[in-house]
Amino acid sequence: MRVLVVAQDLRMSGTSEGIVSRSFIGKLRNVYPKAYIEVLHLKNHRKNVREDLLPIDSYNEIVVDKSLPKYIVLINKFYWRLSGISLNELWIEKQYGKKLNEIVTSDFDLIFLRSSGTQYELILGALFAPAVLKRAVINFHDPFPIFWDTGSEGNIDNLELQRFKRMQKVVRLASSCISPSNLLSQDLEFLYGTIKKFHVVPHQFEMKVFDLPNLKLIRKKNKKISISYHGAVQFKRNIDVLLDAYIKLIEHNLFFKDNSEFVLRIRGNHTQRLFEKYDKYENIKILKTLPFSESLEEQKSESDIVVILENNAPHSNILPGKTPVMAYLNKHLLIISPKRSELRGLASEFNIASYSNQYEIKNKLKELIERVVLSDSGGNLFKNYFSDAEFFKKIEEIRKTS
Repeated sequence: MRVLVVAQDLRMSGTSEGIVSRSFIGKLRNVYPKAYIEVLHLKNHRKNVREDLLPIDSYNEIVVDKSLPKYIVLINKFYWRLSGISLNELWIEKQYGKKLNEIVTSDFDLIFLRSSGTQYELILGALFAPAVLKRAVINFHDPFPIFWDTGSEGNIDNLELQRFKRMQKVVRLASSCISPSNLLSQDLEFLYGTIKKFHVVPHQFEMKVFDLPNLKLIRKKNKKISISYHGAVQFKRNIDVLLDAYIKLIEHNLFFKDNSEFVLRIRGNHTQRLFEKYDKYENIKILKTLPFSESLEEQKSESDIVVILENNAPHSNILPGKTPVMAYLNKHLLIISPKRSELRGLASEFNIASYSNQYEIKNKLKELIERVVLSDSGGNLFKNYFSDAEFFKKIEEIRKTS
């Protein structure tokens, strides 16, 4: 079998899409050890992605120039107001389409297209490469358009409607569509009014496609029990309710105060506010973020309880990219989640608390800390959901229907 993966982001750190796209490629090699796997990296950055760590047969890298001609910018000042179509966006999408048009589709049995960010430039660019799109499996890593994402504040304006119409054509013409979440697949099928099935291929994690950590950057825990959250505090992820619940817990239990700490390595618009709010609590440590390999190692070796924050909107239909990473760590896990979320269908209710219920969060924390004290292992919360065997079943289902 010959497989082509066209990816927009393969960075090892800083973006969840880079991490899951690298892992997707690693998992392909696990389940198809004899396949020919080629990667075409259509990137818009200059960072080194360590392609030597990817278990593939061929790697081609092209930096897509997203700089706009002056005449496009000038005309677009008037054009988008009249038509609702952004010539700036179309220009960039065409640049991706030109590169996709160079693919000889007959050389491959499977072609995967993986965009990144909220603009979906690579996938929308496939409209300018119809021969490729007809053979391609396109991946929706997040809801599109952005107004459909409950973590955003996007508006349904004319530009969004035109993006929606372009993506509807992509869905209609593509060989197959996939998303990492059951809820997202169901919602996208409804949104695009299609009878085409959106296959569910969960995010994956494969350790071998990442470099070794710099152990000098790892912080050793200062208490017997360490709770950690590494990641963003934006897109309606509210960590205040969790930290406030933890403070109430340790204020009423001297043992928890003396023997536990909450370590945050965070980024986002609220970082400084959180630092100022919680700086007076010695049990809470707010630190700079680490590169991915170091973050992974610190949580693996120094954390006892790890946290996943979903958005605090009424529902979350995505699978957070860090979920398979947390499954790999095999630690005690606390998920702060809305009532309707993908993770509520995958994890035990014991490990999930609602944003709206601080009392529930405090009790879940208490129970998890008690389990750590009793040396109860975290166990495999997600069972075989992220296993190679399940991934193979998903890809085979796509092969048979494409």
